[in-house]
Amino acid sequence: MEFDPDRTAVVVVDMQNGFCHPEGSLYAPGSEEVVDPIADLLDDARDAGASVIFTRDVHPPEQFEDTHYYDEFDRWGEHVVEGSWETEIADGLDVSPGDHVVEKHTYDAFYETELEGWLDAHGIDDLVICGTLANVCVLHTAGSAGLRDFRPVLVDDAIGYIEEDHHEYALDHADWLFGEVTERTDITFG
Repeated sequence: MEFDPDRTAVVVVDMQNGFCHPEGSLYAPGSEEVVDPIADLLDDARDAGASVIFTRDVHPPEQFEDTHYYDEFDRWGEHVVEGSWETEIADGLDVSPGDHVVEKHTYDAFYETELEGWLDAHGIDDLVICGTLANVCVLHTAGSAGLRDFRPVLVDDAIGYIEEDHHEYALDHADWLFGEVTERTDITFG
């Protein structure tokens, strides 16, 4: 699967200490395991001149105080609280000066962020999506991309998870409904 680097962004979803480090409040070993494949993918993308976007899930401490129904702290416990070590990008994945960072407050990296405008302004059509968690933020971000007429391509072996069946479900669902799924070794930029 070859991507035009001028029209492609690699989107790294929520690869943060809170999810990827054993001391993180929502640590998932399957997320830590994909750090190296993502780092390799980023090296190739940067070498080719493709854009790189990191999303960071960040929650202000008071975010869910007055919500009617949507309360991630109730569902998951407090996690990636604004200003905490948990919000930092995991070791092994360095944000380069030319990378774009999107701070989000929900599962969907497009919801109330500047992501869509940034992609449009930079002529990006194809999104190579990796990160964590497969059936939560990766799935919701990829689905939202597809609904906005971007081409979401999920990188199977560069997507973290809590349980293997969650990973399989998310990728099957994405492939069936709104995107494509490929392996890291099948991606080239040219």
